[in-house]
Amino acid sequence: MALLHRAELRPSKLELLAPWLPGRPWFAGAAGAPVSRVAAYRFDDPAGAVGMETLLVRAGDGPVLQVPLTYRGAPLAGADRFLVGVVEHSVLGRRWVYDAAGDPVYPPALAAAVLADAGQAQEFFEVDGERQVREPSMTVSGSRTDRALPAGPADEVVDGDPTVIRAGGVELALVRRPVPASAAGPAPTGVPASAGLTIAGRLVGAWPGQDAEVLLAFVR
Repeated sequence: MALLHRAELRPSKLELLAPWLPGRPWFAGAAGAPVSRVAAYRFDDPAGAVGMETLLVRAGDGPVLQVPLTYRGAPLAGADRFLVGVVEHSVLGRRWVYDAAGDPVYPPALAAAVLADAGQAQEFFEVDGERQVREPSMTVSGSRTDRALPAGPADEVVDGDPTVIRAGGVELALVRRPVPASAAGPAPTGVPASAGLTIAGRLVGAWPGQDAEVLLAFVR
């Protein structure tokens, strides 16, 4: 469950991403172009301390880009490489925003979604002491497998498209520019193959205006 606040962020999430995205090796679009939100989904942190939100965005007229973020109330030690920036939240105060690929809470959550179809977090707003459901802006679904899930942080993160997260003996591949999910086989269309590795599970998604599912992540 994700409990959200009706709050103001300074800078906004999209303003924060606008200067950060062009420096990524998987960026596509016009540098300096305004960043727009396409859709989003969230995962739960079992400890309830870290926010996990994946934004699907565009820079100008560029393709859809997948950007998972984590929101923390204090800096994450040793994660300066993954820091996107700092925002002021009108309810929660200062929040440190990270590329989720380098945050230890994210690999287990992503693996659970891909390999165990754990789904996305249900989102709520609290209004006058009552919780109101916020309808998701997209749907995601994973595979149901009997594979063990990694329980800890990443051993290695290789940025690119896909961004490869090696954790607990599995290789999680986060597709930064989502591609059609209809392709079968060890290497989905548009995604490079890894020698000797095959797809063990997938996370796919769709949103209004994108009725055909796209590939968001997979395990190989």
